[in-house]
Amino acid sequence: MNDYSNIIDHPHHQSSTRPHMSMLKRAAQFSPFAALTGYGDAVEETGRLTSDRITLDEDALSALNEKLQLATRTRSVVAVTFFVDDLTKSGGTYLISSGRIKKIDAASGRLTLEDGTTIAIGDIFDIRISDGDDDTPLHGPG
Repeated sequence: MNDYSNIIDHPHHQSSTRPHMSMLKRAAQFSPFAALTGYGDAVEETGRLTSDRITLDEDALSALNEKLQLATRTRSVVAVTFFVDDLTKSGGTYLISSGRIKKIDAASGRLTLEDGTTIAIGDIFDIRISDGDDDTPLHGPG
């Protein structure tokens, strides 16, 4: 005989003074405990990748300036690739904003698109110019 033969046929005990615990509350007893609050966030932040800023040479800066003048003169739709510094660690990321150029403010060194996006001219890496109808690039990177 096995060790449970004396209780195997008895009904399961239910307390008459305490309510039955729900499955959700029962499962909560076994949920993981975070002893180090914020540790998971710190590990995730450390693992987040950033890019280094690419420094353009004089030829690339000259080509960029020509594209900027052409886009302003023709009121073409542009896709501007620019660098944004990361606020919490070294490096940053490259973003792309598209639209028509509304204004170039040489005094502040900022370009403003029609949707209100402002970009520091020194942070611009590339400008792709489209004809505006189907957004096909007329002038690609470089």
